Amino acid sequence: MNHRIGLYDAALVKDNHIEATGSIADAVKAVRRHAPFMAKVEVEAGNLKQVQDAIDAGADVIMLDNMTLAQMAEAVKLVNKRAWVEASGGITLDTIRKVAETGVDFISSGALTHSAPVVDFNMKITMNVG
Repeated sequence: MNHRIGLYDAALVKDNHIEATGSIADAVKAVRRHAPFMAKVEVEAGNLKQVQDAIDAGADVIMLDNMTLAQMAEAVKLVNKRAWVEASGGITLDTIRKVAETGVDFISSGALTHSAPVVDFNMKITMNVG
């Protein structure tokens, strides 16, 4: 299932947004000033300090980007249900169960699309004349 349909129904604060505004708190404030009041704000976090900053900024969702399983489990404890927690980055069908066992709420896996096996199929039309 898509976690958003378009840019209008949720905002994702990424590292370049944080860099441009100066902090996670400032990036979240900027998004909230311009986003529809029902829009969720998700913050990408690559370490536990960023997770804490996202909690403090009032993020609705915190995306754990390319973290180890141990870091993910620690982040889930740190968030403690104050936001939804999403795991992302390098997750494959082989690792997805271990990621789920960390306690995250959602898992994103690009492997479902960029590594899907190819299926060779075609359609042949034959005509019976006569």
